[in-house]
Amino acid sequence: MTAAAAARPRIVVLDSFAIDQGEPETVWRELEALGELAVFEQTEAGEVAAHSRNALAVLTNTVVLSAAHLQALPGLRYVGVTATGTNVIDLEAARAAGIAVTNVPGYATDSVAELVFALILQFAFDVAGHNAAVKAGVWAASSDFCFFRRPLTELAGKTLVLVGAGAIGGAVARIAEACRMQVIRAAVPGAPGQPGQPRVPLEDALPAGDFVSLHCPLTERTRGLVDGAFLARMKPGAILINTGRGGLVDEAALIDALQSGQLGGAGLDVLSVEPPPPAHPLIDPRAPWAGRVVVTPHIGWGTVEARSRLVAEVTQNLSAFLRGEQRNRVV
Repeated sequence: MTAAAAARPRIVVLDSFAIDQGEPETVWRELEALGELAVFEQTEAGEVAAHSRNALAVLTNTVVLSAAHLQALPGLRYVGVTATGTNVIDLEAARAAGIAVTNVPGYATDSVAELVFALILQFAFDVAGHNAAVKAGVWAASSDFCFFRRPLTELAGKTLVLVGAGAIGGAVARIAEACRMQVIRAAVPGAPGQPGQPRVPLEDALPAGDFVSLHCPLTERTRGLVDGAFLARMKPGAILINTGRGGLVDEAALIDALQSGQLGGAGLDVLSVEPPPPAHPLIDPRAPWAGRVVVTPHIGWGTVEARSRLVAEVTQNLSAFLRGEQRNRVV
């Protein structure tokens, strides 16, 4: 590293918009104090090298940095993932090139857990549907003081199966227990158990769950975990919640389970392709299962509070690296 680079390193944010929502001057101010900052709202794969030219540090949220990208940037010494998952980085290539990689664990734990329960409560009480019906005049035209669009469900006494019980799964469990739900922590393929937290085999846990919520990382073992066999083992009429990664779910199998009635519904904050194509069957309002599917546009991580924590952690990670210290290092 040259003295000039050490004094004023070039820092590049490849995809800022999801985090700063069009206000980069305000959001990245503390990061800018660490070096010469270049902020790009979005970066296509073919633009990575040009946007990152002469950068000592590159920050990415969803822009993939492959081995070829890393090799094309000989001055790169640091990649900061502005998220928890690091599947967008070729970690082996980074290690071979001597490039440090950091992530930000835990910044959105409470936000994601709260969204899980927003989805669960939507299925229990159909808040959005009742609100829409009231504003369409249904209550005003009712002959009684109330009406129900469908049978409502009390959460107390119901069973929630957690597939993955790390920080977010643990936060979901605490909310569930406060609602007097029964919580079953299921074993995740390939994941080590944690002391004091016994795991129930997945094949035994699924038939017991009124709700099944996914909180495991996306790995080669968990990709497509929710397949036809998984869904067939779930209690008939149960609800699947996925706020993890879209790739955990075989979407064709999910649609089959919705169509057959085996699955009561699905609350999804993630899909396999984001944004989804316009004709994606899980967002088709005319689909016969549309009333049993709630899809939000990957918002669980994005509360104001969580995004503020994220930026603060990203800045501290890079600051530590520039001081020669390790913080939240993956590589």
